[in-house]
Amino acid sequence: MDRSGAPRILFFADAGPEVGGGHVMRCLTLARELTGRGAECAFVESRAAAPILRRFGWPAQTLLAMVATEDLGALVAHARDFAQRFDPDVVVVDHYGVGAAEEASLRAAGRGLAVIDDLADRVHACDLLVDPGFGRRPEAYQGLVPEAAARLTGPSYALVRPEFADARPRALSRRAKHGPVRRALVSLGLTDIGGATGRVVETLRPLLGDARLDIVLGSEAPSLGAVEAAVLADRRLHLWIDSAEMGSQMADADLAVGAGGSSVWERCVVGLPSLTLALAPNQAPMIASMAEAGMTVAIDAGAADLDRRLAAAWGRLASDAALRWRLAERSSELCDGHGAGRVAEAVLALQTSLGGS
Repeated sequence: MDRSGAPRILFFADAGPEVGGGHVMRCLTLARELTGRGAECAFVESRAAAPILRRFGWPAQTLLAMVATEDLGALVAHARDFAQRFDPDVVVVDHYGVGAAEEASLRAAGRGLAVIDDLADRVHACDLLVDPGFGRRPEAYQGLVPEAAARLTGPSYALVRPEFADARPRALSRRAKHGPVRRALVSLGLTDIGGATGRVVETLRPLLGDARLDIVLGSEAPSLGAVEAAVLADRRLHLWIDSAEMGSQMADADLAVGAGGSSVWERCVVGLPSLTLALAPNQAPMIASMAEAGMTVAIDAGAADLDRRLAAAWGRLASDAALRWRLAERSSELCDGHGAGRVAEAVLALQTSLGGS
């Protein structure tokens, strides 16, 4: 592969039925920011990551040939092999399964390594660490990253697509009118972990009144068949498959049920009052902290009485305009939607400091 003067960034992101597509989506957001600044970007394309990248418009010609396995060792080996030809300045890793040994191997394939994490529970062999978690401070990675590594922590570095920042003024103006709930949103991730969307929709249907409910799902979501049947039976329900208009949909909603992954920051940018479901154990602590700070209402998706809790929380929030406004105000102060640009500049600065062009 010919080497131009542009910085080259290689992404290695996790995806799958259990972890969802959030890792790929935030890397895709960062890749677009870097591309807009003149960088050349490529992805290690696993079977799980490929459909997400295609679905959201990443040009196919920039992708690696698909690896017909999800075996981590094989994917890392493939990344190293491709890196010999792509010659990246920086490798970006967003993968819970990758440890310091694999990171060191990938770092050796380029000039530097950036890691996106939100767990702060393992050692990293990186030059740049990004963790947008609520309340996360650089000290959380003391002893987990090299002393010289830069640490970008907190929601100001959340990797949110530009459409949310674009929709922010309109959305916050809408919230400030303190209107009733006329339009609501259920969006629990394209992969619909555990088929949670179908259960949530059935719980909410008797509580909607005249409100419209927009439901966002991926084309391979486990709940898709049940939700399609519900939509046919109920004119208030509207289904969006592989939606590319989430910024507008969140801006137009008055209330939402959302997942506890990276979409938390999207809802914060537009100040969308939300019931946030922890769909994975690692999501629960941050969601609980945000709820305690008055930024969302937290619900454990694994609770035995989930339906009762969800219905009670929905009823409380739908009937209390003042509460919705407080959630909107506090959550919107947390994240402005420009984190991807800040991280992109840090990646390019790393590339320059390591001797890139």
